[in-house]
Amino acid sequence: MTTSVPASRIPEAVHRRRWAILGVLMLSLLIVVLDNSILNVAIKTISTPAPVGLGATQSQIEWAINAYTLVFAGLLFTSGLIGDRLGRKKVLLGGIAVFGIGSALAAESGSPGQLIAYRALMALGAAFVMPATLAVLMNVFEREEQPKAIGIWAGGVGLAIAIGPITGGALLDHFWWGSVFFINVPIVIIALVLMVWLVPDSRDPRPGRLDPIGVVLSVVGLVLLVYGIIKGGQLADFTDPTVLATIGAGVVVLAAFVVFEKRSDHPSLDVSYFKNKVFSSAMAAIALVFFALMGVTFFSVFYTQSVRGYSPLQSGLLMLPLAAAQMIFAPRARLVVQRFGNKATTTAGLVVIAGTLAAFATFDADTPIWLLEVIFFLMGTGMAHIMTPTSVVIMQALPREKAGSASALSNTFRQVGGALGIAVLGSVLATAYRNGIEDKLAALPAGLRDKAGDSIEATLGIAQKIGPQGKLLVGPADDAFLHAMHVTAFWGAGVALIGAVITALYLPGRTRADEQENEEEELVAALD
Repeated sequence: MTTSVPASRIPEAVHRRRWAILGVLMLSLLIVVLDNSILNVAIKTISTPAPVGLGATQSQIEWAINAYTLVFAGLLFTSGLIGDRLGRKKVLLGGIAVFGIGSALAAESGSPGQLIAYRALMALGAAFVMPATLAVLMNVFEREEQPKAIGIWAGGVGLAIAIGPITGGALLDHFWWGSVFFINVPIVIIALVLMVWLVPDSRDPRPGRLDPIGVVLSVVGLVLLVYGIIKGGQLADFTDPTVLATIGAGVVVLAAFVVFEKRSDHPSLDVSYFKNKVFSSAMAAIALVFFALMGVTFFSVFYTQSVRGYSPLQSGLLMLPLAAAQMIFAPRARLVVQRFGNKATTTAGLVVIAGTLAAFATFDADTPIWLLEVIFFLMGTGMAHIMTPTSVVIMQALPREKAGSASALSNTFRQVGGALGIAVLGSVLATAYRNGIEDKLAALPAGLRDKAGDSIEATLGIAQKIGPQGKLLVGPADDAFLHAMHVTAFWGAGVALIGAVITALYLPGRTRADEQENEEEELVAALD
């Protein structure tokens, strides 16, 4: 068999079992993505007072999500380098083990603070899993098979999104809230056994030096920035001195991080990569689409469960079209790229995402539920045609030996985009909701008034406690939330459109290689 690289680069024994290895890598990916998609369905339950949940406020829920994404994003640079240095298989095994331990501890959390801490521990493990999976993939597949393999890998995200909400909903219907984390433990055990057996080790022959100062600066800067944004939403006042000071400090620290990395001879983030406009625009597309999507996922759970009254399992099933679309289209997106090019495919995907987000601004308490299903399906379709082409552009922009770094960068921007999406759009949601419900809470005692304005779940929880008088708050709470959701949806749509403009300007159009590959595909189809 003729390959595009010398046979010594990919041993024959590894090449023969490359698809089985991809399956094991997707299982590893599954547990990392599954955790967030399961948590999305459990948000309402965890915010319910004990003994059903932990009584977490909306800001605590945001931190339970962002503790994971910020630690994950902050460590991805270093974890990619450690994988390049020590070997990707070793890093995969260690990361999955830590993730499993963190999951077991999170399941037994006794307070929102403990849950936030254990979610950070889970992220520590996940940070070493995600980049290693793509790095191993790039070292077991030949270059011509990499787009197909990456497409299937991206389809695994869709599978996790499908399984997560349904599994989470079923668990919450029968078990305690912590079961949504404990379910990770048996998957971790299976993944560890299969990895030891199947996955080959690989490393960069010339790995970079570690960059602890850069890691600290990036994590501190992101935490300050996100804390300030979430605090502003909690207070419904972004002009508060504490909020402005925290956001400003975060921006300054992140600027110092960029300057330090630019001057360092061993940066964890090689700023020179971003001189390539194609690489930079692909990164921006990934960050912006996750910014928009994570924010929408956050408020859609409250819409389906709090406003529409669906159970966690029903809410999970409602998200099935989003996942199904990703599973259908992600592996086939490369064919669209061959015909139309990266620019047209990715830009169209972002425009579709913007349209679906804007559609949420038309939803009310009795909108036919099939419309939500159509929107979710279109959203998954758009996402599939963004993730696959941008992932291929990013992974092929760097040499094979730097696959860990390319994967880390891609996932860092994805996670940072998602974290900022939850923080910014969550704060927009909280601010708009508090402004909309504030006048209706005047009859409540002063001690309850502030807490009741935190979120729709807080309002409904207090309404239930105060008896018949509380029923008068249910309608206004729904109305205030729907208005807040409409405002947030327009913000998300605007962000997606910014991404579409960036990709339309800077991603490459259809190349001669794409045209030749498409002609070959059409010839083979005609012969068949």
